[in-house]
Order: sequence, then C-alpha cells, then structure tokens
Amino acid sequence: MTTPRHSRSTRIVAATTIGLGLVGLTACSVDVASGTGSSSDDTSTDSGTGADTSDIWDESEVHDIDLDVAEDDLEFAISTYEETGEKEWVSADVTIDGTTVENVGLKLKGNSSLRGTTTESDPETLPWIIRTDKFVDDQTYDGETEIVVRSNTSETSLNEAVALDLLGQTGLATEEASSTSFSVNGSDDELRLLVQNPSDTWDAEQFGTEGMLYKAESTGDYSYRGDDPDSYDDVFDQEAGEDDLEPLTDFLQFINESDDETFAAELDQHLDVDAFATYLAFQDLVSNADDISGRGNNSYLRYDVADDQMTVVNWDLNLAFGVGGPGGQPGGEVGQAGGQAGGPRAGALAEGELPEGEVPADGELPEIPEGAPTDLPEGEIPEGALPPGGGAAGDGAAAGGGGDTSNILVDRFLANDDFAALYADAQAELQETLVDSGAATATIDSWTAVLEDQATEMVDADTIEQESEQIADAIS
Repeated sequence: MTTPRHSRSTRIVAATTIGLGLVGLTACSVDVASGTGSSSDDTSTDSGTGADTSDIWDESEVHDIDLDVAEDDLEFAISTYEETGEKEWVSADVTIDGTTVENVGLKLKGNSSLRGTTTESDPETLPWIIRTDKFVDDQTYDGETEIVVRSNTSETSLNEAVALDLLGQTGLATEEASSTSFSVNGSDDELRLLVQNPSDTWDAEQFGTEGMLYKAESTGDYSYRGDDPDSYDDVFDQEAGEDDLEPLTDFLQFINESDDETFAAELDQHLDVDAFATYLAFQDLVSNADDISGRGNNSYLRYDVADDQMTVVNWDLNLAFGVGGPGGQPGGEVGQAGGQAGGPRAGALAEGELPEGEVPADGELPEIPEGAPTDLPEGEIPEGALPPGGGAAGDGAAAGGGGDTSNILVDRFLANDDFAALYADAQAELQETLVDSGAATATIDSWTAVLEDQATEMVDADTIEQESEQIADAIS
C-alpha cells in the first residue's frame, strides 16, 4: 500500500485558542515563475522568490479571493454552458490575500451543482476552477496551479471541509481545503470553500511515486469498453502522469470480466484492497451519497507504476454528513444516503430504485406509470418508472445526474466475504481512531471556530452553529 504524503500536517486546534494570531497578516508576493504576480503591500518581497508567501491552505484563516474578469468573457463562459453544456476557459486576474496573479484560466466546474445556471446567475455563487498556468507557462500561486471554488448545499461548507480533513487523518489521499471570502468583479463577498484540484502537482505531493491519475467522469461508469482509448472519451480523463490508458483498461477488464474465483484470488494484485476498504468505510462514516457509487461517479483511479496497482481516490464531499441531497436538495437522515454510517452500504439496487431516503435529482418525483402501485416503501421507484431526465436507471446518464447507484467494483468487493471483512474492520478502525478518540469533534470545533471568528459578516453565527452541530450529531 502506497501511503499518500500529505503536504501539511493535520491541524486539530483547540477551539479556545483558534482565534489567536489570525488578524493583521500581511499580504505578500506570490511564487510566480513568470514574474506576473504582484502584491498590494509595498513592503512585500519580490515576486518569484518564494519568501514570505501566504499559505493558501492555512485552515486557521478565512482567505480572500477576488476575480477580475471582463464582463464579455464572463457572459461567454456562462452563456456557452447554458446553451451547450460546454465549459470554456476565459482569462481573468485573481487576487488572493492581496496578491494578484494575472491572466489565469477560469472555467465553470461541476455537474449537478451547475443545474439551473443562466446568465442571470450571480457568478460569485457558481463553482469555478482557477488554473494559473492555463495561459502562462509554469505560473503558480503558492506552488498551486489548479484551485477549485466549490459549491455546497450548506451555507458554511463546513461539511466538506471537515470531511476532507478527516479523510487525510485516515492516511488516504485527500485534497487540501480552506475557507474564503470570494467575490467576482467587485460583488458582495460569498463564503466559499477552496479545494485543490487533483493534478500532476497534487499527485506528486500526495504519492511521491511515478503513476497515472484517471478521473471518472459523470457521463461514464466502471464498465470495460475494450482497449481502444477512444472508447473512454467522456468516461475517464487522465489528469496526471504519462499519457497511457492501458493500466486503466486492464484494470477495468479485470474487475468486469474475471470470474468470482479469479476476482477473489487476484484482486489484491490489481487494487490496494486495504485502502479501498478504508475508502468505503470512510464514505459511510461521513454519510456521503455522492461517492464512487453515486450518480456523479465521483472518484479517481490512481495507478502506481512500481506497485502495478490501482488505488481509488476520493473526490467530491459536498454532500457529506447529510447536510444536503443531490442537486442541492435536502438530504435524508444521516446514514441513509451512501450507505449507513457504521453499517452496511446500500450496495446494488434493483432497476429504477433509489436508496432509502435519497431525493431524486432536482427534487423531482419520477414518472409513475399508469396503474403502478402507490404504497411502495419510501425512496423506491415503481418498476418501469423513469427517474428525472427520462433515462432508465443504470443508463450512465447525462452530465450531473441519472444513472443507478451501484458500481461494479463496489458490488463485487462487498459480495466477497474476505473483502467484506476488510471493510468491516476498516469501519471499526475509523470509529475508534476518528470518533471514539475525539479527533472528529476536535476537527469540527477547529473549523467552526475559524468561521465564528472571521466569517460572520457573510454567514450569521446561528447558521454556523447549527450546521456545525448537525455535523457533530451525524458523526456521533
């Protein structure tokens, strides 16, 4: 098992001391290889030296990000998505904690989080990816090239922030995150969560070994479609490493076509099974409905060249802890979404069926065939009913929705007694190390205290307290 190498130590700070030393920080120069970075503070060091740069992932600070985008470019990015569903890059200048980086790439990012987006939408509320080296080679901010401004179904984004922090404490690969005051073209500030986007830089930080990183797209699944790379367009997108889909297609062929005996005997040669058991147990611990088995297909596969193994990597925790449901709708009871916290996962479902308590995308009710029974258990769709969007369950769906809530790897893994035992052991270990130890409570308190100290002008204190308490109740 390759242990991810996190770029910072986990910060679990006592709530009584978190507010000390957070004000009066001086904005300073950015680490910009091209020299285009500038600072709003005349006392800062020269750009490109790397000295005194702020840490964008410092969780003890609510950072400040202002985007300056030509109105025509902003309208182009949003209207193109509204009309075609395509996400196009435009140029922008970004000022982070007082330091400006010019000519960065800006693009909408998301699937279900972009539903309903129109040119009337407030851009400071939309999900974006900022890429510093899109138009300027080797340009970075604080060593980062790709930063995501996330959407969330909660006002504070505490649920995703806490979940990502806890994920790092399991020893699995995670993405750095921090809270920010975010504005576009002088708009009012919005409290948003910044998250690293997995890329070559992220991969090197987390793993430190040669490998390839493949992102599962919402329009795809884990099926085997042959060895032609073109067959995986809109299914997997390679994000890091030497361009090579062969490790991916070999892995997909094995998990789809091996018989049960071979799968049981040889899976550990293809997959880090201990890490995968921990991944599944963690998704249940944080009640994430939108994981590898969710309709968004949210995950990465990371191939380690030396170990000749895949690792499943987490992506997208903005539905963690039952704070919200898919498509921004309220979720069901915690533990009913992506598998019960501390209990068995939902597993494979019958055609047309949703997990108990899960709300359909956009909150729409499915089409019910004439004469179909109306007294079915909560969350179940009658046989033959179409989920929102009209596609049959299991279609793989259009971007951001549809599809069933199963995954061939998850289903086969949990159907095997030995692998299911690994999963049960991982559940028990996470309960002990994160919950019983008090680590989860300390993490929640740490993030909450920062927002209470620095973010009440954007989100009222009662909301911060309520959402923090909801997370604490969910994990306990």
